Amino acid sequence: MNALLALLALPVCLAALQDPLQHLSELAAAGNGLIKLDSNTFDLLTSPQRTWSVSVQMTALDSRRKCTPCKDFDPSWNAVANAWATVPKQQRDQHFFATLDFDNGQTTFQKLGLQSAPVVFVYPAAQGPRAPANGKTSPSKYDFSNGFDPAPLAESLSKHTPIPIPYTDPIDWSRYILMTLAGLGFLVVLRFISPVVQNRWAWAIITIATTLIMTSGYMFCRIRGMPSSGGNGNWIAAGFQSQFGQEVNVVASMYGLLSFSFLMLVMVVPYQTSPSRQRLQVYLWTGVFVVVYSVLVSLFRVKNRGSSSPNVLHHLHTDKTIGYPFKLFL
Repeated sequence: MNALLALLALPVCLAALQDPLQHLSELAAAGNGLIKLDSNTFDLLTSPQRTWSVSVQMTALDSRRKCTPCKDFDPSWNAVANAWATVPKQQRDQHFFATLDFDNGQTTFQKLGLQSAPVVFVYPAAQGPRAPANGKTSPSKYDFSNGFDPAPLAESLSKHTPIPIPYTDPIDWSRYILMTLAGLGFLVVLRFISPVVQNRWAWAIITIATTLIMTSGYMFCRIRGMPSSGGNGNWIAAGFQSQFGQEVNVVASMYGLLSFSFLMLVMVVPYQTSPSRQRLQVYLWTGVFVVVYSVLVSLFRVKNRGSSSPNVLHHLHTDKTIGYPFKLFL
């Protein structure tokens, strides 16, 4: 009977006598470089007699805990741990990566006084050649100021490992595929729009449109957020330091019509083969130019109505308020 009990207790005794470093190495190999902890294995991993260093992630991944940062950080932690698993065994067994979930180690969370997650602790070796020269074996905490990206995490933890962690960002194939498709799409579109791009009239229209947008007050209204019209329904803002949206449309239309009539007089009318048609177009576009310009000057006069100029008042020796002094027909 005693012999039977001895045989049953043999595996327990062998487990107790097993080298802790070998046991941790086997756990890490089983988890592809990452040890899944509970309170007991956490105590073993952070034992005061440890000759190894360790990085531990304290997390809460269960959906009941509703820890979104934990779920966001976990892939980065796993990627760095998997990268460490690729180093030679001699260095790999001197530093371990581990994860302790709240549901598997509530007593450890309480002992450490943790109220939030995720938290990363780095425990240096307490004994042996890798023990700190200053004798401080208390854990340090990783600073998440660089976010949850794996690259800064690997760089920071490499300060505590025997050799740097060989982590490299995976190739983002989707990015290269999208760039390739965008380039091919641009070439296809360029093939169809090349006649437009090489046409001087297209560039002339683009240039004129840009000029009208910049000189009509459109950018002024966009930057300052000016309303379409005034509160009393007036669409002309008083003074030259303010402008309404409807006023911009009118001024841009006038500038556009003036430019168009000028271009017709310079680039179309001289090439008319019929003298009568040429004379008619000269009268027509000249009239359009003069009338539209007269309306534009009148608009300026309405905008400046009631403003005063002290220098002019002094020159005229009068206290009468003057407005815009120019006029053409209207």
